[in-house]
Amino acid sequence: MSLCFARCTGIAGALIGMAIGLAAAASAGIQTPSTATAATPPNASPAAATPDSPPAATRKPTAEGIQTKPTDPFGKDLTLTAMPIIYVKGSGTWGDAFATIRNSLKKVEAYIAQQGLKSSGPPMTIFLATDDRGFDYEAAIPVTQPPKDPPQGDIAVGQSPDGHALEFVHRGSYASLDDTYEAITNYLDERQLQSKNVLIEQYATDPVSADEKNLVVNVLVLIN
Repeated sequence: MSLCFARCTGIAGALIGMAIGLAAAASAGIQTPSTATAATPPNASPAAATPDSPPAATRKPTAEGIQTKPTDPFGKDLTLTAMPIIYVKGSGTWGDAFATIRNSLKKVEAYIAQQGLKSSGPPMTIFLATDDRGFDYEAAIPVTQPPKDPPQGDIAVGQSPDGHALEFVHRGSYASLDDTYEAITNYLDERQLQSKNVLIEQYATDPVSADEKNLVVNVLVLIN
């Protein structure tokens, strides 16, 4: 099963579906054109031909609306270690995605405070399935130790995903994440990388308290 990472404004293509399709095409001997090359403006030199172009792990996307800093990684290799998490599981639509995630994280934060638990990392959303209309998710916060007594209601205890991943940094509004996901899709396309069926948004700025227009989000794409 593959996930189609279509966002609220409808990104063409799928991070995982594209990667799997490219792998299948390669095995069949079909040559697939690079999306980035096709999108290169006339009279512009290809990035690979520029002697001092930055390494792939730090090269920034150029889609309109994306804000970056020189130190922001884009395609950085990571090895994720599973951590205990407190989470709320649910479904949502892209039009209300930020409000849905924020409300779920509020519940998780309230439970952690009530139980006297300590967080061990930034809040995150683990996307389990997506399509053009919406998504299934776990809004989670990692903790140093799980609670002694199992939580009740829609609060649950689990483990965060682990394994090989690539990190991409997004700065700006949640709506403008569309631009970053399109750039990520192109990145995977160029390198013919195959993704797993899990995607994580890790929030460097707490979406519960931060201005929705000024977020810093680490997008983690798990890779086979």
